[in-house]
Amino acid sequence: MASYTSRLSVHGIEKSYPGIKALDDVSFEVRPGEVHGLLGENGAGKSTLLNVLSAVISANAGEIRIDGELADLNTPNDSRAAGIAMIHQELQHIPELNVAQNLFLGHPLTKAGGLLVDRQMQYARAREVLQDLDPNIDPRTPIRELKVAQQQIVEIARALLYDAKIIAMDEPTSSLTPTEFESLAALIAKLSAKGVSIIYVSHKMGEVFRVCQRATILRDGRFIATVDLSETSEAEVISRMVGRELQHEAHVSHASTRTVLRVQNLTDGRMIRGASFVLHQGEVLGIAGLVGSGRTELMRLVAGIDRASGGTIEVNGTRRTFHVPRDAIRAGIGLVPEERKKDGIVRDRSVASNLALPCMDRFSAHGLIRSGYLRQEATREMSGMKLRPLNVNRAIGQFSGGNQQKAIIGRWLAADVDILLFDEPTRGIDIGAKSEIYHLIERLASEGKSIIVVSSELPEILRLSDRVMVMREGEIAATLDGADITEENIAAHAIPQSQNGGAERAAEYAGAEK
Repeated sequence: MASYTSRLSVHGIEKSYPGIKALDDVSFEVRPGEVHGLLGENGAGKSTLLNVLSAVISANAGEIRIDGELADLNTPNDSRAAGIAMIHQELQHIPELNVAQNLFLGHPLTKAGGLLVDRQMQYARAREVLQDLDPNIDPRTPIRELKVAQQQIVEIARALLYDAKIIAMDEPTSSLTPTEFESLAALIAKLSAKGVSIIYVSHKMGEVFRVCQRATILRDGRFIATVDLSETSEAEVISRMVGRELQHEAHVSHASTRTVLRVQNLTDGRMIRGASFVLHQGEVLGIAGLVGSGRTELMRLVAGIDRASGGTIEVNGTRRTFHVPRDAIRAGIGLVPEERKKDGIVRDRSVASNLALPCMDRFSAHGLIRSGYLRQEATREMSGMKLRPLNVNRAIGQFSGGNQQKAIIGRWLAADVDILLFDEPTRGIDIGAKSEIYHLIERLASEGKSIIVVSSELPEILRLSDRVMVMREGEIAATLDGADITEENIAAHAIPQSQNGGAERAAEYAGAEK
């Protein structure tokens, strides 16, 4: 076996905060040109470890070596100079600046003795580095006009400008389509062939097994194992991540024949055109379709966030008009939004405060919040949802994505709504928390709540749904039930076969999450 010097060697890294040990004696190594997965549930220590590598925070103990040499990483500039670059899940751009300006942000090329920015040189260097990545990206284009996949390429280009030897990618495909993921996978392979080492963080096991050679698994801040992915299975990796085997249970329907929501010819004048459907008590209605098919826009109309320009909504047989979200809440409808961090939580407020947002009057008397009662009820609600840690006084922004999602669901249970709209309920959530969310949705259905689930993941739609509504270009293309609910049928209705390349796109959509 050929000998080599590790591109990155991490040994005995520890990081503690008051009351918690985020990293406990973590060690692993990444080889030159290797694509190395970093896996674990939310809270396992992945983000903390990446922050140590990028010198955003300092470790309490341990050492980092790059190409065998001890690296003294005290500031992000030290990390960058050592050849480490980060591609964050939330891309680090200034939308109003163009591509070249973003590439050289903070480190402009200058002329006239450093007094002036050399824009022509920046454009030339930007064009040069982008040539191998995506020659269609014009360095003069404002970054806001690029697709997310192209913005990600700009981040990679920035890393290559500074001769990065190690690029860490944190959930790089959270906003990408399957086709865009394939393009990213090809780009990763190209970088790997040139000797660049990639640390790849993702909750999507299919992606990890597709692009990575080995993976290091963390759990509760501790190193569990480094595995060769060609010699293991997804089930074994997941079991090591969560410390237990997850139960893969068949879907059980709790739907009744009683209609609780009836939508007829709903239109918003832009995307949604004549949407009509019904939802029954205890039912889980899945909504599938491509990104841009109108799924989120439809949910925003039903939740009263956007106003309909035509059509009707009936709740329990009574016609309702929603001018603002409060009208929908009063009718018993609650939305768990797609953009959890932006639209679902107030990051710096406690779990208890976030839980009380739609029903503050329940926890108030004479204009004053009954803090003790709120904490008591929030603790009771979140205990049933297995909030970890069970501390409702802690800022919700300090919890993992899965726990934030539980708190948002708890909000609507505290408000006693009967209809719950879940838009991408497990996006950015780890394997273990995803299983818990599934069981929670099924428990709510069994208790008589009526649920709509919008998801881009077809296995998730199949796992949860009693019926499936497929949207295409702002319209409801089909409603499937029983044996007709298959990935192939969903894909066939989501993408017209008459469309150029439609059959191929449908096959890709159906197989995207396999």
